[in-house]
Amino acid sequence: MKQATPESQQENTENLRVEPQAGEHQRTAFRRYADLLGKYLLPLWPRASLMAVLLLGGIALQLIVPQILRQFIDAASEGQDTAFLIRLAAIFLTIAIFQQVLSACATYISSDVGWRATNNIRNDLAQHCLRLDMAFHNARTAGELIERIDGDVTALSNFFSQFTVRIFGSIIMLISILVLLWIEQPIVGITLTAFCIIAFFTLGRIREWAVPATKMEREASAQLYSFIEERLSGMDDLRANGAGRFTLRQFQTASSKYFFRQRTAWRMRMTIWISSYGLFVIADFATLALAVWLYSRGSITLGTGYLLFQYMLMLEGPIEQLSQQMQDLQKATAGIGRIDELFQIEQHVIDGNEVTAVASGALGVKFDNVSFAYEEKPVLSNLSFELKAGQKLGLLGRTGSGKSTLSRLLFRFYDSTGGQVILGNKDIRDLQLADVRQRVGMVTQEVQLFDATVRENLSFFDTTIPDKQIIAVIHDLGLGEWFDVLELGLDSKIETGGGNLSAGQAQLLAFARVFLKNPGLVILDEPSSRLDPVSEELLERAIDKLLQGRTAIIIAHRLETVKRADDIMMLADGELLEYGVRRKLEQDTTSHYHKLVNNHTGESLDTDWDIDNEAIDLKEDFTQPQKELELS
Repeated sequence: MKQATPESQQENTENLRVEPQAGEHQRTAFRRYADLLGKYLLPLWPRASLMAVLLLGGIALQLIVPQILRQFIDAASEGQDTAFLIRLAAIFLTIAIFQQVLSACATYISSDVGWRATNNIRNDLAQHCLRLDMAFHNARTAGELIERIDGDVTALSNFFSQFTVRIFGSIIMLISILVLLWIEQPIVGITLTAFCIIAFFTLGRIREWAVPATKMEREASAQLYSFIEERLSGMDDLRANGAGRFTLRQFQTASSKYFFRQRTAWRMRMTIWISSYGLFVIADFATLALAVWLYSRGSITLGTGYLLFQYMLMLEGPIEQLSQQMQDLQKATAGIGRIDELFQIEQHVIDGNEVTAVASGALGVKFDNVSFAYEEKPVLSNLSFELKAGQKLGLLGRTGSGKSTLSRLLFRFYDSTGGQVILGNKDIRDLQLADVRQRVGMVTQEVQLFDATVRENLSFFDTTIPDKQIIAVIHDLGLGEWFDVLELGLDSKIETGGGNLSAGQAQLLAFARVFLKNPGLVILDEPSSRLDPVSEELLERAIDKLLQGRTAIIIAHRLETVKRADDIMMLADGELLEYGVRRKLEQDTTSHYHKLVNNHTGESLDTDWDIDNEAIDLKEDFTQPQKELELS
């Protein structure tokens, strides 16, 4: 991750002060707000309607309270009897208490609406991201996506819960107060109407200033979360290599970047509040002066003077509310923009039109002149081979030769950029993604286990798989002794990452997942390379059981792993280096596989590739037609 320097922070801060964007951009933004409101608030219309009724009822009561206080003040000034004053006081207290109850209920309902709406957005965003291609996830860290899905959506909570109703309610209250002021004293009504026009003009001019700053604040927050997530996941390596101080310096840089951008955004948003506060001071002084002048002339009573000033103070409420909503609108603008960006990212690997499920049993595989490039970087080039149903293929090649890419194409994590991938006699692009990934299974060196029960980890949260089937697979793979001592059986918890399991137990649980899935094609990516001899023996038995009646591609880092393979395919720089029957290649002294077997040191094959340059020299004359290398 690129680190920010003080110079870049200063440059970014200076660049944040941009002019308000064009009217076309504003219209587009409001269309986005309307779309979001329509999509996520319309289903909640009963709650939103109740919230509107509560808020409007509270507004009406707020307008009545000053009228009662005026009567009380004038009655007290005129020497009215105590019983009348007590009745007015009782009415005032009753209305005030009821207004507070309505306000509390409205706050509760609005929060409920906000959380329901934003949770629906989070759900849609999470599902959208899960459907996106592997290229999208490889380009982004988990911390960044957490901030985009949760942080940006949280910024919209107030927008969804209160924006429309509060804006509508504030406008109604503002108009109502001005009408009452015009009725009571036209000169005061004219003065405060002019004040409102000036206030809205001023706030309208500055409302867009904080949008770019807020957007950059959210981006800095995403980068900070991304940094924290990456460093926490690599904590062991950081400690072992003494990188603690360096990491803390990087954390300080990322935190400083977030702090400065957050401070800049806060300052810009505060310009709205400061501007409105200054206007209120002027308006309060003008209203008080007018009330004193009118009272001194005998044009109004003391109670009316209080009423005028109280209505002026009440004007601050809707104007502040509108000002606050403008600030929330600025936050929402940045959040909606980033959410829109995420929603606009399209899925390139899409479901095929084939409605017929992939055939049961072992699946044949064929690559017909397949090429693949990632961001214009070639990974596979014109690769062709055919693996008959039920056969086992040993796939060899040094790191970066294209082995992992080949397996990802079979899962349709990516689509080939050229040629055809055939699975079970059908073009893999025509098949449904869920069907393909159900019929293709994989076991790798790295096993992902969740903080969940044994049942949930093995079934991948599929509740349709019966417990008897899960327990049978556990015992069949040699995990019965481990399972029998679990107090809660299938309901026993597994720690995140398998912290309470050995490496062998974790690998066997990964095999159990594949058994429960019952695929027709199995891809093994050297699952036994990190195990002790006892665990490896159990795993070898599990591999033999798993491969029975299934097609298999065995990605090997050790030659022992491919001894059960029928055929051998060797890749180098994304091209087919050698392909044929394993036993024939072992006996052919001119084959690359024969030389690799004879030079094998017992270590990783990546090491053995370098022992004999002749065995991996891609510049030698390798012009034998590919069809002669295919199985006889």
